Amino acid sequence: MSMIRDLRAVVRPSRVSLRKDTSTSNASYDTTRDPATPSAVVDCAVYRDGARVASAGPLSPHEAMRLVRRDGGFVWIGLHEPTEAEFAGIASEFGLHPLAVEDAVQAHQRPKLERYDDSLFTVFKTIHYVEHDRLTANSEVVETGEVMCFTGRDFFITVRHGGQGSLRALRHRLQDDPELLAKGPSAVLHAIADHVVDGYIAVADAVQDDIDDVETEVFSPGRGGVSRGVDSARIYQLKREVLEFKRAVAPLLRPMQLLSERPMRLVDPDIQKYFRDVADHLARVQEQVLGFDELLNSILQANLAQASVAQNEDMRKITAWAAIIAVPTMVCGVYGMNFKYMPELHWKYGYPVIMGITVVICVGIHRTLKRNGWL
Repeated sequence: MSMIRDLRAVVRPSRVSLRKDTSTSNASYDTTRDPATPSAVVDCAVYRDGARVASAGPLSPHEAMRLVRRDGGFVWIGLHEPTEAEFAGIASEFGLHPLAVEDAVQAHQRPKLERYDDSLFTVFKTIHYVEHDRLTANSEVVETGEVMCFTGRDFFITVRHGGQGSLRALRHRLQDDPELLAKGPSAVLHAIADHVVDGYIAVADAVQDDIDDVETEVFSPGRGGVSRGVDSARIYQLKREVLEFKRAVAPLLRPMQLLSERPMRLVDPDIQKYFRDVADHLARVQEQVLGFDELLNSILQANLAQASVAQNEDMRKITAWAAIIAVPTMVCGVYGMNFKYMPELHWKYGYPVIMGITVVICVGIHRTLKRNGWL
């Protein structure tokens, strides 16, 4: 049980709301490669008995693998957006399948799990919430990246694409718990999967706040008690961002279920059961994202309906005032014809009587329309 608690403590540090602490969320994302790194290799280390093997200087993948074959343990190599030429030597050294290598270099892959003879190839979509003061029709709500993982018997290789989703902090947390790293590459795979899914949960909470803001604005009563809705483009933009989120979450559920249900020789049995927890959290996030999509559809339809109702309300008012104005217009039109033998033309009280009748009719129409809700 202590190992379980340690595992959760390592891969699930306490989460802070994305809205409340922007500096904390941004700190977990690397946007540039270290200028001192001459290649795509961000870090390369050998781990034996759960501890990082000390070296006189930076290890090359070839040197690291030579140490592993001589003394045991496993090597963990982290790369950031490698070119085909940069990755070719590593692929050859570890015997990676050409199809998986092509996917890792080209990126833009959907989340998946592929099994080859001596390795597992896993693709994760990382999601980063983009902070904004107010949602607009052009607001970017989420940014996506990718983490590809090659899991072997004595190696673990991560290939990152995108400016966010750094695994440096996760590597340090794992290094602080030798008992977990002693389980081998599968422990690192689980830690990354749990780290990515925890990121989904945090982003889902932030997106929920955006949806709540839009929903409140749509259903808030406007002037005269009639809501005139919001700009539909804002709702549509949020819906597009939720769709991007959905594309990252939905395809990953099946790979997590496979890792948790099917015995795999490259996954330690003690670690495999914890993939169930990851799959469960991922399923809850998927349900939440699907709910976002349906809720935004309803909000968009309600917003369009409210805009239509507001337009109808305006048209009723315009029609009502037109009916009132029609009375003096008709009277003026009749007496403006200048016929010689018209009644009341030469009568002393003709003008005030006609004006009084016109005012009485207009007031009567106004009161009737207002009582019926047209004004």
